[in-house]
Amino acid sequence: MSGLINYVSCGVLWLGVAVRAPDLVRHWRDPILRVICAVMALASFCFFLGAPPTVGAINRVSGIPNLAAPLTYASITAYSAMSLVLIVYWQGGSSGRRIVRCLMSVYSVVLVGIAALFALGDTPLERRTDFDTYYAATPFTAEMIVLYLLAHLTAVVTTALWSLRWAREVHGWLRAGLLTMGAGTVIGAGYSVSKLTAVVARWCGPDWSALDTELSPGLAGLGALLTVTGILIPWAGPGLTAWFLSWRTYVRLAPLERELDDVLAHRNLRLPRPRPSSPATLLMWRQTSIHNALGYLDELFNRDLYEQTHDAALRATGDQERAQAAGWAAIIAAAMRQERNGRPIPVSSHGADRRPPAPDASALVRIADALSVSGAGADARAHRGAATRGAA
Repeated sequence: MSGLINYVSCGVLWLGVAVRAPDLVRHWRDPILRVICAVMALASFCFFLGAPPTVGAINRVSGIPNLAAPLTYASITAYSAMSLVLIVYWQGGSSGRRIVRCLMSVYSVVLVGIAALFALGDTPLERRTDFDTYYAATPFTAEMIVLYLLAHLTAVVTTALWSLRWAREVHGWLRAGLLTMGAGTVIGAGYSVSKLTAVVARWCGPDWSALDTELSPGLAGLGALLTVTGILIPWAGPGLTAWFLSWRTYVRLAPLERELDDVLAHRNLRLPRPRPSSPATLLMWRQTSIHNALGYLDELFNRDLYEQTHDAALRATGDQERAQAAGWAAIIAAAMRQERNGRPIPVSSHGADRRPPAPDASALVRIADALSVSGAGADARAHRGAATRGAA
């Protein structure tokens, strides 16, 4: 199980990169898209390089004890810096590019410093899980550890402050993403704080290495997960909303399509079902079938029944849209009964010149809801009542 969570997290993040890869190829010049992919890729490298089996493999293949340590620290530093850069790009503004150049310059110096200090230090004994506390008092290596931890802490704290402050000014999916990202970076700060605490304790004598080996990895994993999730929410949120709304509308239209099923099947008015289908495609297919059936039944619609049902529903509810839906539900059910019986419905000359307003997409959903609530029996009672009133 050693390293399994790291590898699973790495795979999930690379899956996210793969999903975004087509957009990245088409819109390579989009800086925000490049940074989003870079953040996910660097986060995956952090998990991959931090797994004990990977640490051992890198050290063994390179022949340099603990070479995996500066590589991991470099990836953590670059990841935290790119998260900060993403916030700057999201906010935009005339000074954005200047701030990004400044950040990239500063963190490039940090990366060079990590490499130089590791080269100057002496770490002959391989430490796969407790490198920071074991070499916390080693010249140059200790400075390297403190450098990357302070750089990471500065980046995540700044990212948290910027994202949470900006979240108060925006709404919707961007706000949700910023709040999630802010929470992730706050938790991520615990990674640096716990490691720095363990290092300082090592300088003072007590052995608090458990903060380094047990607490900090969990904080790093959870923080990275929330941060990347926050980055993806503004991108994926609108698409997921559209998917859900299309699917929900498609399902809600089912009672209306079932009511019209005889006409759709016997008159060949239903288009072939598209396969494979997204919710939006299925919704369009169902809406088209319904409109085909309504067009065929147009001459059988009893306009007087529509008016009577509409007026009764309007008096009962005071809602014009619900009243229109009730009227449509009544005349559709009545027309379908006449179609199944093979008899044309008598339409009075008074109602023939008045057509109910044609239902749009949202009206179709309300009509389906009215059919679902009222049922065929209620429609039949309404039609019989209207016929009785007409005879009287």
